[in-house]
Amino acid sequence: MTPVLYTLYSLAIFLLIFWSGKWVIHLLAIIYAKYRLHKKTQIQPNEKGYPGVTILKPLMGVDPHLASNLETFFTMNYPVYEIHFCIEDENDPAVEVARKLQERFPNVISRIYTGGANVGVNPKINNMHSGYKNGNHPLILISDSGIRMKEDTLLDMVNHMNDDVGLVHQMPFTCDRGGFAGTLEKVYFGTAQARIYLAADFLGINCHTGMSALVRKSLIDEVGGIEAFSCYLAEDFFLAKSLTDRGWKMRVSSQPAWQNSGICEVSFFQARLRRWVKLRVAMLPLTVLFEPLSECLVLGAATSWAVNFLFNWDPILFYLVHVLVWFFCDWILLSIVQNGTLPFNKVDFVISWIFREACSPYIFIKALLNPKIRWRTRTYKLKWGGIAEECKV
Repeated sequence: MTPVLYTLYSLAIFLLIFWSGKWVIHLLAIIYAKYRLHKKTQIQPNEKGYPGVTILKPLMGVDPHLASNLETFFTMNYPVYEIHFCIEDENDPAVEVARKLQERFPNVISRIYTGGANVGVNPKINNMHSGYKNGNHPLILISDSGIRMKEDTLLDMVNHMNDDVGLVHQMPFTCDRGGFAGTLEKVYFGTAQARIYLAADFLGINCHTGMSALVRKSLIDEVGGIEAFSCYLAEDFFLAKSLTDRGWKMRVSSQPAWQNSGICEVSFFQARLRRWVKLRVAMLPLTVLFEPLSECLVLGAATSWAVNFLFNWDPILFYLVHVLVWFFCDWILLSIVQNGTLPFNKVDFVISWIFREACSPYIFIKALLNPKIRWRTRTYKLKWGGIAEECKV
């Protein structure tokens, strides 16, 4: 066998093995979603009592859903918690939104911290620093401004905080929103994102995103507080890594994180995806090789060549069957994650699913061509390992 032929055989076998592994991930995600998500929870008699929770809400600016999103944190059914609004600029209109909610719900302990701090390059950590330092409870819930909570969400998260668990996080998902952008977001978070997130949690791989995460404050303090992670933009990943490196476990709670940002546009959503690609490539360089190959259309095309080369199978028929089965698996997974009637019909799903899959390689390539990260009004450059530095423009 010539070296070229040997290389082609090796590549074809690798692609077939990789393709088979992706189907294992599909099945794991579907089964694990059915097992893990949407379990009923209620307050149980507890001799020790439920631990108190300090909720950190880093805010910047106001969008049409901010007030209603924040209100859900005042109406939760949990015995002891406090809300710390962290707002960098004291003239930010978010301050007034927070104050009005404090007036409406005087029985809920809440405080506003303005001014932030300058402990590192990460603006979110700088914003949260004062609120974190003044936390009065053993558990910290870091929650982005666009998250909505159900009455029992916090209780559900705390119930997953077993003695060997250091962090409980919610799987990203979205509220029901109209329009193509709302459908596109729900399809992405309920299929591609959910598949990787659930399979990674089942396999014990760090998949944590920091949009809604409950963590033991003592474990953060052990390594120097949240400022220890301020050199990273992906502070959530490195916080979780710090915990797992010390032998602590992570758990996904049974309720997904209900994102409800006031901005629901395709361009805004794709900008988020590009930013996440840049972070993953900086933290995990092998992402450059394996992430594009993990996408349905790219993997299907590559594996169609492989089976034709190895077995002389019809590549077009193989590709069509591959895409069709992948599509139905995503529909099943999304239905489980939604746990109810989807806010769009099957035609809308088909259009959004095809659009997302077709755009994915473009988004990945565009992210690689411009590795700088634009975050609100600031621009950052990432070094290998995830360390960030702000670009002074």
